[in-house]
Amino acid sequence: MTRRLALFLAACLSSSALAQTAPSPATAASSTVAPASDPARQALDAWLDAFNANDRARLEAFRDRYQPKMDVDGMLGFHQQTGGFRLLRREPAAAGSAQALVRESDSETVARVTATVRQGQPLALDIEAIERPADLRIARLDEADAIAALAAKADADAKRDAFSGVLLVARGDQVLLRRAWGMADRGAGTPVTLETRFRVGSMDKMFTAVATLQLVGAGKLSLDGTVGEYLPAYPNAEIAKVTIRQLLTHAGGTGDIFGPEFDRHRLELKTHDDYVRLYGTRGPTHPPGEGYEYSNYGFVLLGDIIEHVSGQSYYDYVERQVFAPAGMHDTGFLPEDVAVQGRARAYTRKDGKWVDAADTLPYRGTAAGGGYSTAGDLLAFARALRSGKLLPPALLAQATSRQTPWYGYGFMVGERQGVAGFGHGGGAEGMNGALEIFPAQDQVLVALANIDPPEVDRLVDYYMARMPLAK
Repeated sequence: MTRRLALFLAACLSSSALAQTAPSPATAASSTVAPASDPARQALDAWLDAFNANDRARLEAFRDRYQPKMDVDGMLGFHQQTGGFRLLRREPAAAGSAQALVRESDSETVARVTATVRQGQPLALDIEAIERPADLRIARLDEADAIAALAAKADADAKRDAFSGVLLVARGDQVLLRRAWGMADRGAGTPVTLETRFRVGSMDKMFTAVATLQLVGAGKLSLDGTVGEYLPAYPNAEIAKVTIRQLLTHAGGTGDIFGPEFDRHRLELKTHDDYVRLYGTRGPTHPPGEGYEYSNYGFVLLGDIIEHVSGQSYYDYVERQVFAPAGMHDTGFLPEDVAVQGRARAYTRKDGKWVDAADTLPYRGTAAGGGYSTAGDLLAFARALRSGKLLPPALLAQATSRQTPWYGYGFMVGERQGVAGFGHGGGAEGMNGALEIFPAQDQVLVALANIDPPEVDRLVDYYMARMPLAK
């Protein structure tokens, strides 16, 4: 399961740990499979039945009976993404708990569900993002068969109107797959092409990280320099102490930009300074450096710092120092009210239908995300990164090494489906994308869509489960 799905679940289950780890051997050894009469197993089964029914009344009845910290609307939305869960098997669990492995009905994603009942306390319901256990892993294919399987999966998803976008897979200088599916503009009947520009969401954080590290390499920024050093008038004293390193790794407690305030001011937020004026008085969500919490506002601050240090707008800086050297000619951040040739319309699912998502989009993309690009440009970016055109090898190695359990400096880093790599995903209403770079395989995977998550994430995971491992 991708981190993005884990974050979605965290909104549904505020008590959920959503850890990426399995039970310790000691815990597993001392636990047993809960019998049918066990209260925790009964609670787990009741949740699974209510969730799979996709019925508000049944979910509310479950909530009222067991009192978990559960958002019913979030659960209904999660069912729309997953199609429900199929029970794979029950697992041993500690006394007072019941545990099961489940699989999404609409994908190959596997999760571990744990229900814990303690006297006098609300039910604790956790959904844990996991890799497939060894006995459930999908057989690896050779390169040609893995590519063919990915294309066939996209064909099937597009046929049921679940995918609209572009897939690109390259090994070294050779492009193995580059195809388009679906509609860029449903009203006008315009199909997606290989040149279609897609909104890329948080994938822009990679460009911001590269720009920041370029300024670090030039001595104009320090990873241990603070917000207050580079933005002397910053209004909150605690956030002013947050370092560039903490911003790059989501360790600063700087919070999000989305929510009621953003909705009220969406079209007024036109510059990075506008965001700072709106959110600058807020304090940290946790003590800086004492935790990790994905922060869009932290990357907005990096954008503002880039502007103040370089003397250029963020947009001009990345155009000249990132896009141009990489040969990215179709990537940018022009506002939504500017007609951009080839930019796809964004579509979000509502009442089972795809509708225009224009009313959810920011005025323009920022250093945190929301710009647009093409599959070809993102391949060019990956190649420029690896060739040293954008960052010296030592800085790139730092950026793409684990600084936290799942993040480097502006890059998601780690191993999924047994394949190590780095890159970034992006997703919001009407946009879903991913760039994955697998150094050992010398492969780059780009997936872009003009519809809601998690379709791209599923396609990426589908390929990663089947692609051949490095020899």
